[in-house]
Amino acid sequence: MAKKERKDKKEKPLDKMTATELRKYALNLGEIVGVHGMNKEELLSAIKKVKGIKEEGKAAKEVNVRELKEKAQEARNKKMEAIASGASRKEVDILRKKANRLKKRTRQVA
Repeated sequence: MAKKERKDKKEKPLDKMTATELRKYALNLGEIVGVHGMNKEELLSAIKKVKGIKEEGKAAKEVNVRELKEKAQEARNKKMEAIASGASRKEVDILRKKANRLKKRTRQVA
């Protein structure tokens, strides 16, 4: 029993919790909707918002993987349109490289 009491007293930091633990925690709060559809970053920001904790860390703009994937898909679509319209090889290569850079960036962010 003493071990369980110690665990309850010393709560794990939010950043160290897994996505599953964060979902359970968010469900216990009861103020967050759509918990099961969120990823870890979204859960963290929602929990911190509810608890009134200010976001710490880098001041840089946070990058969302979904947004990057959408941009990469748009670049691929533009490349296919350029090929169909008979654009120069240089223009097609620029669009291809842009899509590849975005794809690599999604891997870095994840």
